[in-house]
Amino acid sequence: MSKNIRVLIAKPGLDGHDRGAKVIAHTLRDAGMDVIYTGIRQSPEMIAEAAFQEDVDVVGISILSGAHIQLIREIAELLLQKQGGNNPLLVVGGIIPSEDKKSLYECGVSEIFGPGTSTKEIVAFIKKSVNL
Repeated sequence: MSKNIRVLIAKPGLDGHDRGAKVIAHTLRDAGMDVIYTGIRQSPEMIAEAAFQEDVDVVGISILSGAHIQLIREIAELLLQKQGGNNPLLVVGGIIPSEDKKSLYECGVSEIFGPGTSTKEIVAFIKKSVNL
């Protein structure tokens, strides 16, 4: 009996627009994943602690605020500290300028999903990337 993929969806910083995060949370649930949605205005520390407490396989960050490099770098570092070698897959959704993507991948982001990405593509990427 295999376990479901566990996903934490979080909105860091002051960004209060969460429609996209809620759509992704529902989509992943419909695809059979266990989803924890932390809500808006979460600090990197709150996100990393929730990921640790919930023992998730994936952390999905939805960000539109423009503070993506600083916040995601901090989240990635905190996840590494809390999880040791068993880091959850880190994915990002939102409006990320192309010139910033390299920095995000270098700090541990596995994939960046921009506007217009199909929900089927997101589900397929997570299922392919998480080995359960």
